[in-house]
Amino acid sequence: MAAATARATPPDAPHIPVLLGPLLDRVAPVAGLWVDGTFGAGGYARALLDAGAARVIGIDRDPSVFALARPWAAAYGDRLRLVEGTFDRLDAIAGGPADGVVLDLGVSSMQLDEAARGFSFQKDGPLDMRMGGQGPTAADLVNTLPEARLADILFQYGEERAARRIARAIVAARPLATTLQLAAVVARCLPRPGPGQSHPATRSFQALRIAVNDEFGQLVRGLEAAERALRPGGRLAVVTFHSLEDRIVKRFLQSRSGAGGGSRHAPLPQAAEPSFRLLGRAVAPDAAEIARNPRARSAMLRVAERTAAPARAAARAADRAALGLPALALKELGR
Repeated sequence: MAAATARATPPDAPHIPVLLGPLLDRVAPVAGLWVDGTFGAGGYARALLDAGAARVIGIDRDPSVFALARPWAAAYGDRLRLVEGTFDRLDAIAGGPADGVVLDLGVSSMQLDEAARGFSFQKDGPLDMRMGGQGPTAADLVNTLPEARLADILFQYGEERAARRIARAIVAARPLATTLQLAAVVARCLPRPGPGQSHPATRSFQALRIAVNDEFGQLVRGLEAAERALRPGGRLAVVTFHSLEDRIVKRFLQSRSGAGGGSRHAPLPQAAEPSFRLLGRAVAPDAAEIARNPRARSAMLRVAERTAAPARAAARAADRAALGLPALALKELGR
């Protein structure tokens, strides 16, 4: 499996696609129209085209990724179409039945490595964190939100147990303009990390990034859009990078496949007829892939096949609540 991943990874890619070999194995044979809803550096799109996809539509909210793709994209001609947008509209963008949908969630290596984007607590840059160019920045959030709202974001989106203490410190330190300023404030609220432990600001930066980009809302709407876009027999492959994302994807696919799940307090609503069939268990990267790409260590791949059952006409609040979404995300989705 590790060898398959290495062969499928374009040698000049600035971002290494995670779990690419297992993904291609699970969705084979690759043919027809595929939608890469999180185009990024184009690693998944290129691999799908090379594996036999007739066409791939690559969607990304960050227009800068398309400039990076120009040196190699032309070789695929009209087999590759690039669209600036968000993957929660992938069904409308596809314009017809798709044979497959790939979603690689979270922030890309390119965005993390570019200090000016403001995603990294290890490089100094403006507190931005936007994947696209629209909407409030992380600076807007940390400098204007009430302390209680900041604490809720840190706790619910970052699972940060010291959320209230950190939120209080952020308010006291306002205004904050750079990533290292924020990271220092957070670090002062937490014990010094031991060997091998993550940076103290990891969870806080994750939480703010999720809030800035409405990542949970995008994910739920994107999964629903994929359900509408896929033809019977079409494949949905989703790569997640933290437990909250993975829980949402897992419960969505369980609810749509009739596979059960949930809990006695929040049982998953069952569709009248399953719209997906699960294709095996979730896949994690092996030791060889983690050695090549340490950012893969928390990744998880889930794949499902679309059935002939109709997509649900409209998402219900009860369905979304059963996905394990944080209360803040549910509130935003309900607007």
